Amino acid sequence: MTERSRRRVRWAGVLAALTLLVTPAPAVAREVPPPTPVTVPALTDWSPEPGSYSYGRDTRLVAGTGAERRVAGTLAADLRAAGHGTVPVVGRGARAGDIVIDIRPDSTSLGPEGYELHVGRRLSVTGATEAGAFYGTRTLLQLLAQGDRVPAGRTVDVPRYEERGVGVCACYIHVSLPWLENLVREMAYHKLNQLLLELKVKSDTHPEANTWGYYTKDEIRRLVALGEKYHVEIIPEINSPGHMDPWIENRPDLQLTDVDGDKQPSRLDITRPEAFAYYTSLMDEYAQVFPAREWHMGADEYMLGSDFAKYPQVLEYARERYGPDATPQDAFVDFVNRVHAHAAGKGKRLRIWNDGLTGANTVPVAAGTTVEHWLNVAVKPSRLIAQGHTLMNAAYALYLVRGGFHSDTKGLYDQSWDPRSFEGEKLTSADGITGAKISLWPDNGRGETENEVAVALWPALRHIAQATWGDPHPDATYAGFTARGSVVGHAPGWRDLTRAPVADGTYTFKTSGRSFTATVQRTADGYATLRTADGCLEVRGGKLTLNVPLQPGVEPGPQACDPANTLQRWELDPVGPAATTSSTPSPA
Repeated sequence: MTERSRRRVRWAGVLAALTLLVTPAPAVAREVPPPTPVTVPALTDWSPEPGSYSYGRDTRLVAGTGAERRVAGTLAADLRAAGHGTVPVVGRGARAGDIVIDIRPDSTSLGPEGYELHVGRRLSVTGATEAGAFYGTRTLLQLLAQGDRVPAGRTVDVPRYEERGVGVCACYIHVSLPWLENLVREMAYHKLNQLLLELKVKSDTHPEANTWGYYTKDEIRRLVALGEKYHVEIIPEINSPGHMDPWIENRPDLQLTDVDGDKQPSRLDITRPEAFAYYTSLMDEYAQVFPAREWHMGADEYMLGSDFAKYPQVLEYARERYGPDATPQDAFVDFVNRVHAHAAGKGKRLRIWNDGLTGANTVPVAAGTTVEHWLNVAVKPSRLIAQGHTLMNAAYALYLVRGGFHSDTKGLYDQSWDPRSFEGEKLTSADGITGAKISLWPDNGRGETENEVAVALWPALRHIAQATWGDPHPDATYAGFTARGSVVGHAPGWRDLTRAPVADGTYTFKTSGRSFTATVQRTADGYATLRTADGCLEVRGGKLTLNVPLQPGVEPGPQACDPANTLQRWELDPVGPAATTSSTPSPA
């Protein structure tokens, strides 16, 4: 054999060896772990176990202590509202198929709002506090919304941020109570815990202020009771010293006067002791119906469209109190600090917006004041934290302006936005940040109806819930994240406000001392137009602010029908016997 032939044989042997080495081994079956159950916010540490839990007709709620039984009572009502039947609450003796509510104060690793969920032959929810156990039941409800069988496993679920909120300005236009009640239920279902409400409550102390849109104290008590049941703290706000026109339009003695002698109905005169007494008396009256531990005074945009130079009395006041180097902004901060002291004396913490803190003041804002940061101004979030303030992220990027700017929820999700991302600065640490909220503003009341606002609200609400509770980006795509919302659905007890109580047709409407006949026709956004022989019913009289009428007691009247006119859209609430036919006049 020649040398060349031997080389050929040798290479052939190597090639054969290589062929043997790369021959695929027999396939070995690999067990794919079951997927993590779908919830919003997403579970981050689900540990699957063999088997599943089955909810059925024999299921009971097992709860021993008073706090456990309160959680179980709320859960039982929600299970019934969600179509899962009536579930009894018992004190002991858990068995297969039961749901056990357990509050263990020694479970300190769960914190004040975390919980442990264990799914096996029975389902157990454990919290160190009542709130923690309650949030565990929200996860349970979301799982049962997907079917009566839940895969076995365990999770420990603890929020990353203390404050997880929604802000609503029902301050210049009215937001219906059923809409707000829907919001409270949805917030709790997604583990949000703070509703900040700027609104007007009808005053007994100052009847001259009972103009514009307002809520009665009984309405507020009803809303607050719902919030307490669902662990949503409702924090009230009367914005001051700016935006005070709803309160002081009939009190010219409290309005700030400029150098030309013109009164400013939206600006409280912070140099007058009577103005401070007036504002704090409203705080005290609100405390009758709002038991919240905090008070929001707004403190934003006091000099919006103007400047302190037009009001020399403000600088004079500041120098009288703080010396010749004081600035007009010191008078503003002085007012904030006096409100802070009054709130603290009532056992409440103060919250303000950040835009008035421009750095032009020499007097510091009182320690312990929470700053809600929404606008990029000279004093950055990092400096506010360094000054000892806690910050809530209320970034303009999270706003939903009625008839205007809407938060780009998809863009925020794709960026993995979290509460460290403020307007003008992104922080590397969460220290000093209490959490974040989305904000709903009424700038153009006619631009969108409440039902239209809700369409944009629910994705934004679920996003802020996710970003404040857990991983801000649990799914690879925004479409994957929104699919979560579709899977878990709406909260039990959520009311579909687009569903009219009567079908289209002609009805007789009765009010005190009069009646009229009108044809009811549904609108695309779930309201109804009321067409009479003289035109469509609309409120035209009274004060018109933000494109909607505000004065209470103004009667509606017929106007030329215009399908695009949102002021001709009505929400119908039946009183007395419900109408059952669209062809026969009936009370509605």
